[in-house]
Amino acid sequence: MKFGTTKLSKGEVMKNIGIFAICALVCVSSYAALPPLSEEAQLAVNLAKAKAAYGDKVAAYQLCQAQNRVADHYRVAGTPSPAACIAPPPFEAPVVQAAEAPKVK
Repeated sequence: MKFGTTKLSKGEVMKNIGIFAICALVCVSSYAALPPLSEEAQLAVNLAKAKAAYGDKVAAYQLCQAQNRVADHYRVAGTPSPAACIAPPPFEAPVVQAAEAPKVK
């Protein structure tokens, strides 16, 4: 038998297809069975996303400052200075919108 060549019988091929189909069905059904996030969990997810986005802004600002320091070090006299970096505003947590309770008459 040569390296890299494998011949499967018809039964083995059907067995592999069946196993793959069962695994795919189990994976799809497990995703469909997940319940929606609770309100508290959704708020926690939104807060984590906001913190990550703010961290990205801070990192971009710090990178800009570092690049400007390097550019100033190698800048030739008479050339314009690099663009100013804009500091991100302080972090603000996302606003929580409370669901209005139905009015009872």
